[in-house]
Amino acid sequence: MPEFSEKISEDNKVQELKEKLQNDIATLRDPEHGYIRAGYPRFMRLFGRDSLIVSNQLMETDPNICRSTLEILSEFQGKKFDAVSEEEPGKIVHETDPGKNHHPEYEWIPFPYYGSVDSTPWFLITFAKYLEKTDDQEFLNQHKENIEAAAQWLETKTKSDPSGFLRYQRKQEKGQLFHQGWKDSFSDSLGIEPPVAIVEAQGYSYLALKEAAKLLNNKKYNQLADEFKKRFNEKFWMEDEKYFALALDGENQQKKTITSNPGHLLFTGILEKDKEDLVVKRLFEPDMWTTYGLRTHSLNETNFDAKSYHLGSVWPHDNWIIAQGLKKLRYNNEYQKIKEAILKAQKEFGYIPELYAVTPEGKLEEIEKACKLQAWASGAAIQFLTQTK
Repeated sequence: MPEFSEKISEDNKVQELKEKLQNDIATLRDPEHGYIRAGYPRFMRLFGRDSLIVSNQLMETDPNICRSTLEILSEFQGKKFDAVSEEEPGKIVHETDPGKNHHPEYEWIPFPYYGSVDSTPWFLITFAKYLEKTDDQEFLNQHKENIEAAAQWLETKTKSDPSGFLRYQRKQEKGQLFHQGWKDSFSDSLGIEPPVAIVEAQGYSYLALKEAAKLLNNKKYNQLADEFKKRFNEKFWMEDEKYFALALDGENQQKKTITSNPGHLLFTGILEKDKEDLVVKRLFEPDMWTTYGLRTHSLNETNFDAKSYHLGSVWPHDNWIIAQGLKKLRYNNEYQKIKEAILKAQKEFGYIPELYAVTPEGKLEEIEKACKLQAWASGAAIQFLTQTK
């Protein structure tokens, strides 16, 4: 009987936590358009990458959020070349606030702003995931042109690069992001000379091309993806580290920093089979793994800082993406470790923040500038609590 009572008590706690997290999402949901705004208080806007990722996280509980997100991102999809906003035909928006022409804090940043290298691949990946979940063929047919435009953007960008990778480089200093992957910033915080081919965006691109082949019934994208995979495994692999480089710089040199970024490759299918186990093993070395999740940046790097935005902190959504790859490849023990670590941090804080610090000694600490309500952090925790397959 005591064991039964304890089980009921634990189930009630889980249910209470789910309800709290779902209230977080409800607070962030745009009342007019239905997408999830990125975070409170600093990011109460539409962010392409963030909104797509949280749509994936919430697919099992509410696929309508994904539909609304794909709908509005299709509306804002790039139609022309604009050097100021970084708009390009087929490109998916990085950040905007419907109805506003400029960033609320920086008047020199026009809205919509397109400075993101990975929103477009995530758009294709998410469209495929939505269709798999709902079989909404009518919605697919309504947006075939948007899917085609996104796939063509990806094809054009990779074919125009001499090395055949997806790269970014801002066109002007004022008002444009220097780094345009998920570790985005206005300065060169990662120490990489542009144009930058950031590692995780290559994995997203591979999967996006594979999904485009199915969505558009066009074998061309399959061939492009297969060629892309071969190039990637040759150029990004660090044989001495048995791990993938953070990026290739403008001169095609590897940025040999040890980071969490290559963990994102696990769900994409871009890794050659013999490299999967090596990537997983490296992620769980003591310089990267903590009892509260994976660090963004190795403890062994000279510029490691546990409270840095991208150079040592722990991000729940980063861990969630890596965990999805672990689950897909059946690294069930490692998946469970990440799940338990993120939920442990949530329990100790009493909420799940945008990011947090774990000191070299293993102590959990808040980071002052972190949003205490962040969509893809709450979404990660929700799916960890609900995911069954």
